[in-house]
Amino acid sequence: MRAAIMDLALQRGRGKSLCPSEVAKALSPDWRPLMPEVRRVAADIAEIVATQNGVEVDPRTARGPIRLRLR
Repeated sequence: MRAAIMDLALQRGRGKSLCPSEVAKALSPDWRPLMPEVRRVAADIAEIVATQNGVEVDPRTARGPIRLRLR
């Protein structure tokens, strides 16, 4: 999962973000159950920042949609 997050973030490049659901969808057709784990893993990757409405948030505790991007 960590590799999938980093791969997608690197493909997007600096200054671009991705939705955690894109990671989950890349990993499984039944992607919805993976969402909490994608957020948890993203929180543990130092190179990744989670944002909500442009403000940095903790992806483990943020409610609602978030975006992930390279730090």
